[in-house]
Amino acid sequence: MTGSRRRGRRRPWGAYAVVATGAVLTVVPFLDMLLTSFKGPGEFGKLPFRFLPQAFDLSNYRTALHQLNLPLLFRNSVVATVVITGSTLVTSALAGYALAKLRFPGRELVFRLVLSTMMFPPFLFFVPHFLILVHWPGAGGNDLLGRGGAGLTVSIAALVMPFLVSGFGIFLMRQFMLSLPDDMLEAARLDGAGEFTVWWRIVLPQTKPVAVTLTLLTFVNAWNEYIWALLVSTANPRLMTLPVGIQMLQSYLDPDRMVPVMMAGLVLSVLPVLLLFLLLQKHYLRGVLLSGLK
Repeated sequence: MTGSRRRGRRRPWGAYAVVATGAVLTVVPFLDMLLTSFKGPGEFGKLPFRFLPQAFDLSNYRTALHQLNLPLLFRNSVVATVVITGSTLVTSALAGYALAKLRFPGRELVFRLVLSTMMFPPFLFFVPHFLILVHWPGAGGNDLLGRGGAGLTVSIAALVMPFLVSGFGIFLMRQFMLSLPDDMLEAARLDGAGEFTVWWRIVLPQTKPVAVTLTLLTFVNAWNEYIWALLVSTANPRLMTLPVGIQMLQSYLDPDRMVPVMMAGLVLSVLPVLLLFLLLQKHYLRGVLLSGLK
């Protein structure tokens, strides 16, 4: 009996070790980025390697702020991220509800088409998207046939157009809404509620955990988007976002100071994402747990 009790009380040290190792591998690169942002000229890449800077200096942050047009870059990133996140939440909630709770011909075919969009890397469609924006009728000097101008590539709409709808978001919302009882929705319809009222008053309040999860995932992806923002900024440098601007620092800096200043810029760009995660951490973890249980 004593031996069985001891075996039952054994702690899963192997699992603890795996979790601790994963935590270290996750945190150390972030700490290295943070500490490198305080290193002086010539410290980075110097042997033997020093994890801590010789003196914590804020000059790298001042240089990054001086070289970057931070208000413009921050505005572009915020506007693009907020619009993409809001549009993804609305379209995913509406389409997810339709695919989960409404009956109409071709519903399964539409759902399979949505799933198929998740099988291709997003950058595969960047060139077609760019050509569509270039030839957008009546915009940027184009005529009604989409010729003669730059289209939407010179407006801030170019930063958000390819990301307004998310196949993953629709799939996530649909899978969560399938678990909602149909009897509750039918009772609301019998009481005279329309489909929009059912969606707004009954379904949406219950999807808060998964909606927060989708918000964080979409926000991070939109905030860190680099390839599309770089492509758009070649047509109009005024559309440059924070990730593109930080990468462009290499063109203006002395090689001895380049990496620490870039790290300082990265720290500044990470702060909004980190703050949002800390504010929504509880809801995010709950949404991930519910999605896993489903």
